[in-house]
Amino acid sequence: MEPIPGLDDLAGGERLAMFPLGSVLLPGMALPLRVFEARYRVMMSELVQSDAAEFGSVLIERGSEVGGGETRTDVGCRAVIARASEHPDGTWSVLAVGTARLRVRSWLPDDPYPVAAVEDWDDADLLDPASDAALVADLEARARRVAALAVELGARGQLPDVELADDLGLRVHQLATLSPLGALDRRRLLECPGQHARAGLLAEMLAEQELLLGARLSFDD
Repeated sequence: MEPIPGLDDLAGGERLAMFPLGSVLLPGMALPLRVFEARYRVMMSELVQSDAAEFGSVLIERGSEVGGGETRTDVGCRAVIARASEHPDGTWSVLAVGTARLRVRSWLPDDPYPVAAVEDWDDADLLDPASDAALVADLEARARRVAALAVELGARGQLPDVELADDLGLRVHQLATLSPLGALDRRRLLECPGQHARAGLLAEMLAEQELLLGARLSFDD
């Protein structure tokens, strides 16, 4: 199959189809999509018919996912399409998975869907299995406590049913995905320069959530 015309390497960055969303995609995170807008239906059709079964996602700062004209952030995540099926009405059901951080160097004309010149954004430092395993184990224990509190307040628990990755950096992303965090908190985690900073920030966020959820439970009692 031939590559999508115009989505080859670009001086100043790789040219990549983009799907801005009102949520933040993290590496290792599953992204189910119901694609109904015309421009993204075209994008999915082109992607699945080419070798480029990959797109980028960034957070919409202002505006809507539908209609265009939104203000987009310049930090996001690559997503690879794991499954995609087109329905008789032309809409798509897509399951993608976040793979790696990226930065947008420049936005190109939406023709018809968003496209950007991007570059990969590797972490400045990596967690070491020999010295940081205990740190991540403590983080996981706190995330499970927070998940348990959220379940008591009516949320659906996820952590007990999920097999976490062996890679410590990816595991931190997974813990952030499965924790009750908002889009702006996940954006802050995505923008951390390295894995140690990300683990530390997630620990702070989970500590705050543990206090807040515990207070809500006490109030409800």
